Amino acid sequence: MIHATVDRLDGLEEALQPLVVTNSLHADAIGREMARAGHPNTRLILEPSGRNTAPAVAVAAHEAMKDGGDPLLLILPSDHTISAEDVFVDAVRAAARAASTGYLVTFGIKPSRPETGFGYIKVGERIDESVLRVAEFREKPDFTTATGYIESGDYLWNAGMFLFKASTYLKELETHAPDMARLSRTAWERAERSGNRVVLDADSFGSIDGNSIDYVVMERTSMAAVVPTDPGWSDVGSWASLWDIADKDSNGNAIEGDVINFAVTNSYVSASNRLVAAVGLDGVVIVDTPDALLVAGMAHAQDVKEVVDILATGRRIELETNGVEYRPWGTVRPIASGPGYRIRHLSLDLGAETPMKSHETRTKHWLVVSGGATITSGETSRVVSERESVMIETGVRHQITNSGDTTLEVIEVAVGLAVEEQDVERFLGVHGRTEKQT
Repeated sequence: MIHATVDRLDGLEEALQPLVVTNSLHADAIGREMARAGHPNTRLILEPSGRNTAPAVAVAAHEAMKDGGDPLLLILPSDHTISAEDVFVDAVRAAARAASTGYLVTFGIKPSRPETGFGYIKVGERIDESVLRVAEFREKPDFTTATGYIESGDYLWNAGMFLFKASTYLKELETHAPDMARLSRTAWERAERSGNRVVLDADSFGSIDGNSIDYVVMERTSMAAVVPTDPGWSDVGSWASLWDIADKDSNGNAIEGDVINFAVTNSYVSASNRLVAAVGLDGVVIVDTPDALLVAGMAHAQDVKEVVDILATGRRIELETNGVEYRPWGTVRPIASGPGYRIRHLSLDLGAETPMKSHETRTKHWLVVSGGATITSGETSRVVSERESVMIETGVRHQITNSGDTTLEVIEVAVGLAVEEQDVERFLGVHGRTEKQT
């Protein structure tokens, strides 16, 4: 979906390199995905903690203006789908004309049903042939109210996408939320920079009382405008909405992965980790991942956030990870572990290599499943092909490099007294300088 968000602007020749605002924990994964999408030098603005969209857009605005310019900012969440990209590009160009004159423009989707999961925009007077003033924002309504909105013809779905001058947004933020504006600027000014990464200051950014751009700015400004459009938009904010846009079989089921279904209708079933069998169900969501299984009624798919709240209260690790660890070189997926052993699946990107390291209390076995590897053990390096394995003895420096022409897949088996990360000694540089990880 990150690829799609970037790719849908291919028809907008005047667009510059994207900025990505994301949590610092996602930096490596997002960096890899942006490189795969053809934008290897994308600047990543990294949040130490989430503070919602209003401060995220503020730091992006400061970053966009740091060289003295005042560009138009097109704000795009990465969890949307748009099927008619040419229609969307036309809407962006229409919005740009209004934004260049000082309007803060949102995109309103022509509603097709009385949806209770979206916010609504009531349209006002016309600014030009493509842009109208926003008369009012409305929160997510109940079904009866949403039906009235549709019948009136005066309302659009709020798509949560925006376009405005960077300086216009910052001025409005200072007017309506001065503390947020001040702290956002401080977090950006005190940020640490490394290559294309901007790591926001944790103290000032963490002090922000976060809120959405809709509530903080768009609902309060007198310069809100909207471009009505119908680009085949969907906010994939729930499993039900993902089912809505997915390809379905003759029984109305969207199936992904290794699934057996019998007498199942109008359901979404995703198996990413193992076989899932479903029998005699209608209107359900089943999502199996390495660390958890979700089973929900389609009508209650939005209520997954209640489960998230329970996970947070219980400080459950499932809230922080889906079982996959992201590294600068690829990913690590645990397979099995127990007293004295740990088995993991390593996936290395093209040309990537793991850090040089050694272990004091464990041996390690690497089996190449697919791709080509160069494995360094002590002073020796050797090329290892599919179905070949290498054993790394205790205390020996070792490293694995993807030297093939595709993603490298490796099964790693560690055996010893300690198999966790405390038993690691990393080697930096070429002169033997070491750094002990504790």
